[in-house]
Amino acid sequence: MSEGFLFFQDGKQIDTLEGANPSSLANKIAKVAGSDSPGISAAPASLGMAAGPMVLETVREFVKENSSHAENQSQSGVTDPLEKQLHQLLNSHPVMLFMKGSPEEPQCGFSQKVVSILNEEGVKFGSFDILKDNKVREGLKKFSNWPTFPQLYFKGELLGGCDIVIAMQESGELKEALVDHDDLLTTSSNEAKVSEAGKGVISESTGLSETLTFRLGRLINSSLVMLFMKGKSDEPKCGFSRKVVDILHQEKVGFESFDILEDDEVRQGLKVYSNWSSYPQLYLKGELIGGSDIVLEMQKSGELKKALTEKGIIPTETTLEDRLKNLISSSSTMLFMKGTPDAPRCGFSSKVVNALREEGVGFGSFDILSDEEVRQGLKTLSNWPTFPQLYYKGELMGGCDIVLEMHSNGELKSTLSE
Repeated sequence: MSEGFLFFQDGKQIDTLEGANPSSLANKIAKVAGSDSPGISAAPASLGMAAGPMVLETVREFVKENSSHAENQSQSGVTDPLEKQLHQLLNSHPVMLFMKGSPEEPQCGFSQKVVSILNEEGVKFGSFDILKDNKVREGLKKFSNWPTFPQLYFKGELLGGCDIVIAMQESGELKEALVDHDDLLTTSSNEAKVSEAGKGVISESTGLSETLTFRLGRLINSSLVMLFMKGKSDEPKCGFSRKVVDILHQEKVGFESFDILEDDEVRQGLKVYSNWSSYPQLYLKGELIGGSDIVLEMQKSGELKKALTEKGIIPTETTLEDRLKNLISSSSTMLFMKGTPDAPRCGFSSKVVNALREEGVGFGSFDILSDEEVRQGLKTLSNWPTFPQLYYKGELMGGCDIVLEMHSNGELKSTLSE
């Protein structure tokens, strides 16, 4: 019988893991730690460490004790020649980043973020563009048992993806991991070097003046959602800028924009500042998300809405069940009908409206023809397949026949007055 782990929550076994692959273990622990409610899955570790630095430390200890199993697990499903190539790539540099694009021209916001963090920490690193070799791209997913990119490795060991690298930087673990490896740090890692040249102080890391750097930072942070584009939001001058504007409108997100065609200093400076060579560029709370293709991809996958919610830019979306319960309780007597009380769209709805008015009962109403999601959802919630539906104090009274029967025998008014 192979060694592995059992995961328990509230005294019940909820998951298992054979072996001790680091990414799988991190994923499992983050899943358990990230959800207190049965049936609600936490974000996988590759999309954010729900349990924070403690999970990283726990995983690290487990992996040390079970390194042989981790190695066997990670190699499953990878052919020998490809495995050899992956080993060579992993060990080609002490700090190795598998990313989309290159450090000079990242092709996704997550890759760009990890590059920025490594540059901020003054870390020397190698990189491999997985967009140029699909065999390596797919093989590394199986080898590391980690489904997304970027992937950052230190001395051949997987550290994780973008969110884990962010968490490690914020907790100081990234710097701590490299503190005894001076050969991996640039000479400017501890103190930014500046030199006098031309217009004031110039940063050696970017070549931008302090004045321009300050201005760019202020522009980026001038709005929670900031779009640097060609043209204005109501008059885009390129299709890519127009697409991002349309997406933000579709997501009902308020944003500010800056026309880079009107200021070449900002246009050229921001390319260097963000390490992103094209426009448009979208920023959320000062953090670069990416260009048109990335924003479109994030919208399709739901990651854009998730990012907007996590950063507090848009409110947390309520579930359909919560919305239905809020509608039902919006009035003590609530009628879900076809049409409105003044303009019913079916005879059954009209009869219920007349019965309530004859009894002198005040009531709220909702036109289920105006919202198909509510219409279908309410059928399931109430286990009642037809409309109208009458509710009193959150409880279903019934449909047309029941309401008319209660009206005729005198029970309707007394029931709705309790």
